[in-house]
Amino acid sequence: MPAYYFALALRSLRRSAALTALMILAIGLGIGASMTMLTVLHVMSGDPLPGRSGLLYVPQLDPQPLERNTPRRAAPGMPDSLTWVDAANLLQARRADRQAAMAGGSLAVRPAQEAAQPFFQPGRFVTADFFPMFGAPFRAGTGWTAQDDAQRARVVVLNAELGRRLFGDASAIGRTVRLKDTDFRVVGVLDDWRPQPTFYAQIDSRIFGRPDQFFLPLQTALDLKFDFSGNYACWGSDGGGRSSDHCTWLQFWVQLDSPAKVRAYRDFLADYWRGQQAHGRFPRPPDARLHGLVEWLALQRAIPGDLRLQLWLALGFLGVCMVNIVGLLLAKFLRRSGEISVRRALGARRRDIFVQFGVESAVIGVAGGMLGLAVAGLGLWSVRQRPDGYAQLAQMDVAMLLGTFALAIGASVLAGLLPAWRACRVAPALQLKTR
Repeated sequence: MPAYYFALALRSLRRSAALTALMILAIGLGIGASMTMLTVLHVMSGDPLPGRSGLLYVPQLDPQPLERNTPRRAAPGMPDSLTWVDAANLLQARRADRQAAMAGGSLAVRPAQEAAQPFFQPGRFVTADFFPMFGAPFRAGTGWTAQDDAQRARVVVLNAELGRRLFGDASAIGRTVRLKDTDFRVVGVLDDWRPQPTFYAQIDSRIFGRPDQFFLPLQTALDLKFDFSGNYACWGSDGGGRSSDHCTWLQFWVQLDSPAKVRAYRDFLADYWRGQQAHGRFPRPPDARLHGLVEWLALQRAIPGDLRLQLWLALGFLGVCMVNIVGLLLAKFLRRSGEISVRRALGARRRDIFVQFGVESAVIGVAGGMLGLAVAGLGLWSVRQRPDGYAQLAQMDVAMLLGTFALAIGASVLAGLLPAWRACRVAPALQLKTR
């Protein structure tokens, strides 16, 4: 029977080719616009560290004076970053399985070849636990140790892209890289590590851009007075130094391997807050917070709001297309009342008529899905031409490819329910009598 209904559907669609083409075009445009935006949001809202994100947390503290109440994204009045003093205290306490402080920066890379011109690269100044905590994959070598942090070692880990640019296919381990005016020894090369979004950075439009190309010990970067990027907020008359307890600028992440450790770390943060109050800091009532990775990205609104608006507009356009298709199918099916009456008189049940027109709607959906896939491909290509950091992520994967056809077929079948139901309710006796 399915083959028979399919043959009837093709015959019917060929009889009204212009109407069929109009419905396929409407579905294709609606599906293409919707899947373009759904694909962009899909790649942007994915888990940047599958299998590890559930173990990673951001502690949030507020050392600001009572009169300072600058709205922030994660919580009103609470900074997104830590001071150097608080980050150092949390590192020294070692209450988590792993912990790391970090900040971003951009440095001039000076190639060994004298004729080559220096070029700037984005990087990250971090502490030793950064690599094992985030599971950064190494192509060669490894990260540095906590002892290297303490000794202000001049070591560097390169991402594979920068390693290839500087040394080609040769091993970079043990080689020297000159960053700004200082030589660093390469101890590791990452295997093209590019988590998207770059969740460990301060959340802004650049978290979907190019990944960090080098990683240096944080204390070494401070000693060398390298330039840092990101939000740097100070208060009070003695604020203004990176090592001050009156300036927030460091991102801080911890790894907690069990729910019990999460609860214990929350208690530790509350105790730390009260302990700092005893030393004249943290004047606000204790309100220490601990956010998981996915929760943190949501609180920080990592996905731009205009993308969500564009998605709703695209879905609204799809809805308009579906309303028009309902009208076209209703007119098409009711115009065949005579054919329906003959089939009913020959023994076809209402269910058979309903299934027949449902198959016809599904065939229209498959054709519309194929057109929608082409429209979505064109839409994603146009997104990739934009200067936004997330633009290059706009690629359709297998899940979204299957989703395109599923949405097209589902939408067309849904649009065909009312017309098919009205068609199967046609009274055969009345139609046969008029003929």
